[in-house]
Amino acid sequence: MQDAITNILNQYDLTGKYLDSTAMNELEEYFSTALDRINAIEFINSKAALIIKEAATQLYNEQPELLRPGGNSYTTRRYAACLRDIEYYLRYASYALIAGNNNILNERVLNGLKDTYNSLGVPIAPTVRSIQILQEIIQNKINTINENNKFLIRDPFQYLIRNISEQDI
Repeated sequence: MQDAITNILNQYDLTGKYLDSTAMNELEEYFSTALDRINAIEFINSKAALIIKEAATQLYNEQPELLRPGGNSYTTRRYAACLRDIEYYLRYASYALIAGNNNILNERVLNGLKDTYNSLGVPIAPTVRSIQILQEIIQNKINTINENNKFLIRDPFQYLIRNISEQDI
């Protein structure tokens, strides 16, 4: 997993260039948002179980057909798999958030997701909605982040949503 610093340094190393003002500005932005990213991660880590529970409750209140016979969360095994997936999305989004880089989402979540979900018959719309709900919960409950940096939380979740939605699952 690369963080923003490693990503920038690798780009310049590959081309054999010294860091220019663009790179320095990117590094400065990364460091200037560090405290807000740390506060967000501390919140997520301390409340992960509650966030996941709240996200699942809201998803199933909005889409109760998922829990009915024939629904993708019908049976205890499928319900548990759904909760596990929500937890994965939250955990990996938090990794991307602290790293300031979404590459880990490609490496650990998005690559192979299409094949897995197709083989299991997992519908994409509830998956996307669960990720949206995670983002909303965190943005609504976290109050230690500077308003100008709320995009920090939004970025990894929106990246997941965009990439999952683009896939024909």
